[in-house]
Amino acid sequence: MGMSGIVFHAPFIATNPKFKLVATWERTKNVTKEKYPDAVVYRTLEEMLQNDKVELVIVNTPNVTHYTYVKMALRAGKHVVVEKPFVPSVAECDELIALAEKQNCILSVYQNRRFDSDFLTIQKVLREGWIGDIREAEFHYDRFDNDLSYKLHKEKLEKGTGCLYDLGSHLIDQAICLFGMPEAVFADIFAMRPVSKVDDYFELIMYYSGFRVRLKASYQVREPIPGYVLHGSKGSFVKHKADVQEGLLQKGILPTIEDWAIEPEDKAGVLHTEIDGQIIRKAIPSLVGNYMNYYQLLYDSIREQKKLPVDPQESKAVIKIIEAAFESNQNKCWVKL
Repeated sequence: MGMSGIVFHAPFIATNPKFKLVATWERTKNVTKEKYPDAVVYRTLEEMLQNDKVELVIVNTPNVTHYTYVKMALRAGKHVVVEKPFVPSVAECDELIALAEKQNCILSVYQNRRFDSDFLTIQKVLREGWIGDIREAEFHYDRFDNDLSYKLHKEKLEKGTGCLYDLGSHLIDQAICLFGMPEAVFADIFAMRPVSKVDDYFELIMYYSGFRVRLKASYQVREPIPGYVLHGSKGSFVKHKADVQEGLLQKGILPTIEDWAIEPEDKAGVLHTEIDGQIIRKAIPSLVGNYMNYYQLLYDSIREQKKLPVDPQESKAVIKIIEAAFESNQNKCWVKL
Protein backbone atom coordinates (compact mmCIF):
# COMPACT_ATOMS: atom_id res chain seq x y z
CA MET A 1 0.00 0.00 0.00
CA GLY A 2 1.51 3.29 -1.12
CA MET A 3 1.11 6.85 0.13
CA SER A 4 -2.14 7.43 -1.72
CA GLY A 5 -3.72 4.33 -0.20
CA ILE A 6 -2.43 5.05 3.31
CA VAL A 7 -3.37 8.74 3.33
CA PHE A 8 -6.30 9.32 0.97
CA HIS A 9 -8.28 6.09 0.79
CA ALA A 10 -7.81 3.51 3.54
CA PRO A 11 -8.69 5.91 6.42
CA PHE A 12 -12.08 6.66 4.89
CA ILE A 13 -12.87 3.07 3.92
CA ALA A 14 -11.77 1.62 7.27
CA THR A 15 -13.69 4.14 9.38
CA ASN A 16 -16.90 4.09 7.35
CA PRO A 17 -19.23 1.32 8.58
CA LYS A 18 -20.68 0.97 5.07
CA PHE A 19 -17.32 -0.25 3.75
CA LYS A 20 -14.84 -2.94 4.71
CA LEU A 21 -11.19 -3.02 3.72
CA VAL A 22 -11.02 -6.61 2.46
CA ALA A 23 -7.69 -6.78 0.64
CA THR A 24 -4.76 -4.88 -0.86
CA TRP A 25 -2.17 -5.59 -3.51
CA GLU A 26 1.44 -5.21 -2.37
CA ARG A 27 4.17 -6.81 -4.45
CA THR A 28 6.72 -7.21 -1.66
CA LYS A 29 5.81 -5.12 1.39
CA ASN A 30 3.30 -5.73 4.18
CA VAL A 31 2.33 -2.18 5.08
CA THR A 32 -1.34 -3.16 5.14
CA LYS A 33 -0.87 -5.61 8.00
CA GLU A 34 0.59 -2.93 10.25
CA LYS A 35 -2.59 -0.86 10.16
CA TYR A 36 -5.28 -3.25 8.97
CA PRO A 37 -4.40 -6.76 10.19
CA ASP A 38 -7.72 -8.27 9.06
CA ALA A 39 -7.13 -7.39 5.41
CA VAL A 40 -5.62 -9.94 3.02
CA VAL A 41 -2.42 -8.95 1.20
CA TYR A 42 -2.10 -10.23 -2.36
CA ARG A 43 1.10 -10.32 -4.39
CA THR A 44 -0.63 -10.02 -7.77
CA LEU A 45 -3.64 -8.05 -8.94
CA GLU A 46 -5.01 -11.11 -10.71
CA GLU A 47 -5.24 -12.99 -7.40
CA MET A 48 -7.00 -10.12 -5.67
CA LEU A 49 -9.56 -9.79 -8.45
CA GLN A 50 -10.52 -13.44 -7.98
CA ASN A 51 -11.72 -12.69 -4.43
CA ASP A 52 -15.53 -12.60 -4.60
CA LYS A 53 -15.69 -10.48 -1.43
CA VAL A 54 -14.00 -7.62 -3.27
CA GLU A 55 -16.76 -5.51 -4.84
CA LEU A 56 -14.89 -2.23 -5.22
CA VAL A 57 -11.30 -1.74 -6.39
CA ILE A 58 -9.35 1.46 -5.75
CA VAL A 59 -6.70 2.02 -8.43
CA ASN A 60 -4.12 4.40 -6.99
CA THR A 61 -1.05 3.25 -8.91
CA PRO A 62 1.24 5.36 -11.18
CA ASN A 63 -0.69 7.33 -13.81
CA VAL A 64 0.61 5.32 -16.77
CA THR A 65 -0.82 2.11 -15.27
CA HIS A 66 -4.36 3.40 -14.65
CA TYR A 67 -5.74 2.26 -17.99
CA THR A 68 -4.46 -1.32 -17.66
CA TYR A 69 -5.52 -1.85 -14.06
CA VAL A 70 -8.94 -0.21 -14.38
CA LYS A 71 -9.62 -2.35 -17.42
CA MET A 72 -8.62 -5.53 -15.56
CA ALA A 73 -10.85 -4.67 -12.59
CA LEU A 74 -13.85 -3.84 -14.76
CA ARG A 75 -13.46 -7.05 -16.75
CA ALA A 76 -13.49 -8.90 -13.42
CA GLY A 77 -16.88 -7.33 -12.65
CA LYS A 78 -15.64 -4.94 -9.97
CA HIS A 79 -16.71 -1.37 -9.33
CA VAL A 80 -13.72 0.95 -9.71
CA VAL A 81 -12.45 4.20 -8.25
CA VAL A 82 -9.32 5.46 -9.98
CA GLU A 83 -7.04 8.20 -8.72
CA LYS A 84 -6.76 11.32 -10.81
CA PRO A 85 -5.73 11.83 -13.53
CA PHE A 86 -8.26 9.38 -14.99
CA VAL A 87 -6.08 8.01 -17.82
CA PRO A 88 -3.60 9.80 -20.14
CA SER A 89 -5.86 10.06 -23.22
CA VAL A 90 -9.47 10.75 -24.19
CA ALA A 91 -9.48 7.58 -26.29
CA GLU A 92 -8.67 5.50 -23.20
CA CYS A 93 -11.38 7.36 -21.23
CA ASP A 94 -13.95 6.44 -23.86
CA GLU A 95 -12.93 2.79 -23.86
CA LEU A 96 -13.11 2.42 -20.08
CA ILE A 97 -16.41 4.29 -19.78
CA ALA A 98 -17.92 2.00 -22.42
CA LEU A 99 -16.54 -1.09 -20.67
CA ALA A 100 -17.98 0.01 -17.31
CA GLU A 101 -21.40 0.42 -18.89
CA LYS A 102 -21.14 -2.98 -20.58
CA GLN A 103 -20.16 -4.64 -17.29
CA ASN A 104 -22.83 -2.71 -15.36
CA CYS A 105 -20.10 -1.45 -13.01
CA ILE A 106 -19.56 1.88 -11.30
CA LEU A 107 -16.53 3.84 -12.53
CA SER A 108 -15.51 7.06 -10.80
CA VAL A 109 -12.39 9.22 -10.51
CA TYR A 110 -11.14 10.36 -7.10
CA GLN A 111 -11.28 14.13 -7.54
CA ASN A 112 -11.03 14.65 -3.79
CA ARG A 113 -10.24 18.37 -4.04
CA ARG A 114 -13.91 18.98 -4.76
CA PHE A 115 -14.32 18.27 -1.05
CA ASP A 116 -11.68 20.75 0.17
CA SER A 117 -12.80 23.59 2.44
CA ASP A 118 -11.38 26.15 -0.03
CA PHE A 119 -13.36 24.90 -3.00
CA LEU A 120 -16.60 24.43 -1.07
CA THR A 121 -16.32 28.02 0.15
CA ILE A 122 -15.73 29.37 -3.37
CA GLN A 123 -18.77 27.46 -4.60
CA LYS A 124 -20.84 29.20 -1.92
CA VAL A 125 -19.49 32.66 -2.83
CA LEU A 126 -20.45 32.14 -6.48
CA ARG A 127 -23.76 30.44 -5.69
CA GLU A 128 -24.82 33.33 -3.42
CA GLY A 129 -23.85 35.87 -6.08
CA TRP A 130 -21.70 37.88 -3.68
CA ILE A 131 -19.29 39.10 -6.36
CA GLY A 132 -21.85 39.41 -9.16
CA ASP A 133 -21.21 38.02 -12.63
CA ILE A 134 -17.79 36.37 -12.91
CA ARG A 135 -15.27 38.34 -14.96
CA GLU A 136 -11.97 36.66 -14.14
CA ALA A 137 -10.72 33.79 -12.01
CA GLU A 138 -7.20 32.62 -11.23
CA PHE A 139 -6.42 29.32 -9.47
CA HIS A 140 -2.95 28.32 -8.27
CA TYR A 141 -1.46 25.07 -7.00
CA ASP A 142 2.14 26.01 -6.23
CA ARG A 143 5.02 24.32 -4.43
CA PHE A 144 8.70 24.89 -3.80
CA ASP A 145 10.95 21.90 -4.42
CA ASN A 146 14.34 21.88 -6.14
CA ASP A 147 14.64 18.10 -5.91
CA LEU A 148 13.03 15.36 -7.94
CA SER A 149 10.28 13.29 -6.37
CA TYR A 150 11.30 10.15 -4.53
CA LYS A 151 8.49 8.55 -6.53
CA LEU A 152 10.62 7.88 -9.59
CA HIS A 153 7.64 7.02 -11.79
CA LYS A 154 6.58 10.68 -11.56
CA GLU A 155 9.86 11.81 -13.12
CA LYS A 156 9.78 9.62 -16.24
CA LEU A 157 8.96 11.47 -19.44
CA GLU A 158 5.82 9.56 -20.42
CA LYS A 159 2.29 10.56 -21.36
CA GLY A 160 0.44 10.95 -18.10
CA THR A 161 3.34 12.31 -16.04
CA GLY A 162 4.28 15.87 -15.18
CA CYS A 163 2.77 18.80 -13.35
CA LEU A 164 -0.16 19.38 -15.72
CA TYR A 165 -1.46 15.82 -15.36
CA ASP A 166 -0.71 15.75 -11.63
CA LEU A 167 -1.69 19.13 -10.18
CA GLY A 168 -3.51 20.37 -13.27
CA SER A 169 -6.09 17.61 -12.92
CA HIS A 170 -7.27 19.21 -9.67
CA LEU A 171 -7.42 22.78 -10.96
CA ILE A 172 -9.07 21.91 -14.28
CA ASP A 173 -11.69 19.76 -12.55
CA GLN A 174 -12.55 22.59 -10.18
CA ALA A 175 -12.79 25.10 -13.04
CA ILE A 176 -15.13 22.79 -14.97
CA CYS A 177 -17.28 22.25 -11.87
CA LEU A 178 -17.67 26.01 -11.43
CA PHE A 179 -17.85 27.27 -14.99
CA GLY A 180 -18.38 24.32 -17.36
CA MET A 181 -16.29 23.54 -20.42
CA PRO A 182 -14.37 26.45 -21.94
CA GLU A 183 -14.65 27.35 -25.61
CA ALA A 184 -10.88 27.28 -26.11
CA VAL A 185 -7.57 26.87 -24.25
CA PHE A 186 -4.14 28.49 -24.49
CA ALA A 187 -1.24 26.96 -22.58
CA ASP A 188 2.40 27.50 -21.64
CA ILE A 189 4.01 24.30 -20.30
CA PHE A 190 7.66 23.51 -19.64
CA ALA A 191 10.28 22.05 -17.28
CA MET A 192 11.52 25.02 -15.27
CA ARG A 193 14.08 23.25 -13.05
CA PRO A 194 17.27 22.00 -14.73
CA VAL A 195 16.91 18.63 -12.95
CA SER A 196 13.39 17.98 -14.21
CA LYS A 197 12.60 15.96 -17.34
CA VAL A 198 8.84 16.40 -16.99
CA ASP A 199 6.90 19.66 -16.90
CA ASP A 200 6.99 21.35 -13.50
CA TYR A 201 5.30 24.59 -14.57
CA PHE A 202 2.16 25.40 -16.51
CA GLU A 203 -0.20 28.26 -17.15
CA LEU A 204 -3.55 27.67 -18.83
CA ILE A 205 -5.91 30.37 -20.02
CA MET A 206 -9.43 29.04 -20.45
CA TYR A 207 -11.62 31.09 -22.78
CA TYR A 208 -15.26 31.57 -21.82
CA SER A 209 -17.73 34.00 -23.36
CA GLY A 210 -17.53 37.11 -21.18
CA PHE A 211 -14.78 35.98 -18.83
CA ARG A 212 -11.44 34.18 -18.55
CA VAL A 213 -10.06 31.58 -16.14
CA ARG A 214 -6.32 31.24 -15.56
CA LEU A 215 -4.89 28.07 -14.00
CA LYS A 216 -1.27 27.97 -12.89
CA ALA A 217 1.13 25.69 -11.03
CA SER A 218 4.86 25.86 -10.39
CA TYR A 219 7.45 24.01 -8.33
CA GLN A 220 9.45 27.20 -7.79
CA VAL A 221 7.14 29.25 -5.56
CA ARG A 222 8.53 29.53 -2.05
CA GLU A 223 6.28 32.33 -0.82
CA PRO A 224 2.62 31.18 -0.89
CA ILE A 225 0.22 33.34 -2.87
CA PRO A 226 -3.58 33.04 -2.89
CA GLY A 227 -4.77 29.78 -4.36
CA TYR A 228 -8.02 31.34 -5.55
CA VAL A 229 -8.71 34.84 -6.85
CA LEU A 230 -12.13 35.64 -8.27
CA HIS A 231 -13.22 39.00 -9.70
CA GLY A 232 -16.81 39.79 -10.59
CA SER A 233 -19.07 42.64 -11.64
CA LYS A 234 -19.65 43.58 -7.97
CA GLY A 235 -16.42 42.64 -6.24
CA SER A 236 -13.68 40.13 -5.51
CA PHE A 237 -13.00 37.10 -3.36
CA VAL A 238 -9.45 36.05 -2.47
CA LYS A 239 -8.59 32.81 -0.67
CA HIS A 240 -5.35 31.03 0.24
CA LYS A 241 -5.26 27.25 0.03
CA ALA A 242 -5.80 26.19 3.62
CA ASP A 243 -7.64 22.85 3.68
CA VAL A 244 -6.11 20.84 6.53
CA GLN A 245 -7.22 17.31 5.65
CA GLU A 246 -4.05 16.11 3.91
CA GLY A 247 -1.89 17.35 6.78
CA LEU A 248 -4.04 15.56 9.36
CA LEU A 249 -4.06 12.33 7.37
CA GLN A 250 -0.28 12.41 6.93
CA LYS A 251 0.02 12.57 10.72
CA GLY A 252 -2.18 9.49 11.01
CA ILE A 253 -5.16 11.41 12.40
CA LEU A 254 -8.34 9.65 11.30
CA PRO A 255 -11.52 11.39 10.11
CA THR A 256 -13.33 10.28 13.26
CA ILE A 257 -12.22 13.08 15.56
CA GLU A 258 -14.61 15.82 16.63
CA ASP A 259 -14.30 19.01 14.55
CA TRP A 260 -12.55 17.15 11.72
CA ALA A 261 -10.80 19.36 9.19
CA ILE A 262 -11.86 22.81 10.42
CA GLU A 263 -9.65 25.52 8.93
CA PRO A 264 -7.87 28.01 11.21
CA GLU A 265 -9.82 31.27 11.43
CA ASP A 266 -6.88 33.30 10.17
CA LYS A 267 -7.02 31.42 6.85
CA ALA A 268 -10.46 32.72 5.97
CA GLY A 269 -10.96 34.21 2.52
CA VAL A 270 -11.53 37.93 2.00
CA LEU A 271 -14.68 39.24 0.32
CA HIS A 272 -14.54 42.81 -1.03
CA THR A 273 -17.79 43.65 -2.75
CA GLU A 274 -21.00 45.66 -2.83
CA ILE A 275 -24.09 44.36 -1.04
CA ASP A 276 -27.35 46.35 -0.88
CA GLY A 277 -25.55 49.47 -2.05
CA GLN A 278 -22.84 49.23 0.60
CA ILE A 279 -19.16 48.50 -0.08
CA ILE A 280 -17.99 45.85 2.37
CA ARG A 281 -14.69 44.07 2.99
CA LYS A 282 -14.77 41.17 5.40
CA ALA A 283 -13.44 37.70 6.15
CA ILE A 284 -15.62 34.79 5.08
CA PRO A 285 -15.33 31.72 7.35
CA SER A 286 -14.57 28.59 5.35
CA LEU A 287 -16.97 25.71 5.04
CA VAL A 288 -15.72 22.39 6.40
CA GLY A 289 -14.22 19.97 3.88
CA ASN A 290 -14.43 16.22 4.23
CA TYR A 291 -13.21 13.56 1.80
CA MET A 292 -15.51 11.10 3.56
CA ASN A 293 -18.37 12.71 1.63
CA TYR A 294 -16.91 11.26 -1.57
CA TYR A 295 -17.19 7.75 -0.17
CA GLN A 296 -20.66 8.37 1.26
CA LEU A 297 -21.84 9.43 -2.18
CA LEU A 298 -20.04 6.49 -3.78
CA TYR A 299 -21.86 4.05 -1.49
CA ASP A 300 -25.19 5.62 -2.47
CA SER A 301 -24.22 5.26 -6.14
CA ILE A 302 -23.37 1.57 -5.79
CA ARG A 303 -26.21 0.48 -3.52
CA GLU A 304 -28.99 2.91 -4.45
CA GLN A 305 -28.05 3.89 -8.02
CA LYS A 306 -27.80 7.56 -7.07
CA LYS A 307 -25.62 10.14 -8.80
CA LEU A 308 -21.88 9.46 -8.75
CA PRO A 309 -19.67 11.77 -6.68
CA VAL A 310 -17.54 12.21 -9.80
CA ASP A 311 -18.89 11.06 -13.15
CA PRO A 312 -16.22 9.64 -15.49
CA GLN A 313 -17.49 11.89 -18.28
CA GLU A 314 -16.50 14.88 -16.14
CA SER A 315 -13.01 13.45 -15.70
CA LYS A 316 -12.83 12.75 -19.42
CA ALA A 317 -13.41 16.49 -19.93
CA VAL A 318 -10.34 17.16 -17.76
CA ILE A 319 -8.21 14.93 -19.98
CA LYS A 320 -9.64 16.58 -23.08
CA ILE A 321 -8.46 19.96 -21.81
CA ILE A 322 -5.03 18.57 -20.89
CA GLU A 323 -4.59 17.15 -24.38
CA ALA A 324 -5.69 20.49 -25.87
CA ALA A 325 -3.23 22.29 -23.58
CA PHE A 326 -0.29 20.24 -24.82
CA GLU A 327 -1.39 20.89 -28.40
CA SER A 328 -1.59 24.60 -27.67
CA ASN A 329 1.85 24.63 -26.07
CA GLN A 330 3.39 22.81 -29.02
CA ASN A 331 1.81 25.01 -31.69
CA LYS A 332 1.74 28.25 -29.66
CA CYS A 333 -1.90 28.91 -30.44
CA TRP A 334 -5.41 28.81 -29.04
CA VAL A 335 -7.05 25.38 -29.32
CA LYS A 336 -10.81 25.27 -29.68
CA LEU A 337 -12.76 22.65 -27.77
